[in-house]
Amino acid sequence: MIRKLQENDIEGIINIWHQASSLAHPFLEPDFVEKEKNDLREIYIPKSETWVYEDNGSLIGFISMLGNEIGGLFVLPNFHSKGVGTQLVNFIKELHSELEVEVFEKNSIGRGFYKKYGFVQKKKYYHVESKSEMLRLHYKK
Repeated sequence: MIRKLQENDIEGIINIWHQASSLAHPFLEPDFVEKEKNDLREIYIPKSETWVYEDNGSLIGFISMLGNEIGGLFVLPNFHSKGVGTQLVNFIKELHSELEVEVFEKNSIGRGFYKKYGFVQKKKYYHVESKSEMLRLHYKK
């Protein structure tokens, strides 16, 4: 079931992000990851519209939106390739006719997911804080 984020979901969101991010982003330096974890709690989640995917009372994924931009889409690794991410994006695309997302070029998991979904590369740039190339992707119905 997909539902709006509730205050008591925050720690579950952080856990999902940490597990999924560790798998998808092994190239990121620990200091950057720790800063992102704090920013997720203090800045990103409070400023975004976030929906969670709940299964049998447990959070297994979430999507955070900043307007029509996917600020974060993360699913627990044990639930990858089971349609959770697709269901979250399908839910969001009912609210937006166009979507944007940024993904690390080295994130083969994220790039593969978005390519399969039909996102196309719009821009590539160097992200100084993470010392990584980023891809800006676009999707239009």
